[in-house]
Amino acid sequence: MPIRTASLSKQIKKNGARLHLAMQSRVHARGVDHEASEAEQSLLNERRSLKEAAAQRQAELMLPKQKPVKVVKEAKPPKPPKATKPPKEPKAAKAAKDSKAAKGSKPSRADKVAKKAENLEAAKQATRKSAKT
Repeated sequence: MPIRTASLSKQIKKNGARLHLAMQSRVHARGVDHEASEAEQSLLNERRSLKEAAAQRQAELMLPKQKPVKVVKEAKPPKPPKATKPPKEPKAAKAAKDSKAAKGSKPSRADKVAKKAENLEAAKQATRKSAKT
């Protein structure tokens, strides 16, 4: 029967409980002076082998572990340079004033503020009475 890696301590504990039960039943039935039965001997042998396996595993843990080999990647060949594209023909240049006027009929904020100030000034002038009249 193969032994699972992580179950030795539990197996030793279970074996110890069965061995103790076998020893107590022998002592109770026959007395202390009688030899161990076959079942008790097999439990003792199994316990000894389990403890040896546990000790062997503990010794293996103390040994240095083998480090993994580093993988060296091969260098990729360099890519060939891309062919240069011919230069594009320049588009007809528009005047800077035309582009601003072409944007739309919406006046800018500065234009709005200036017009508002002019209107206020004109309103003040209109409500005043001249000295001649």
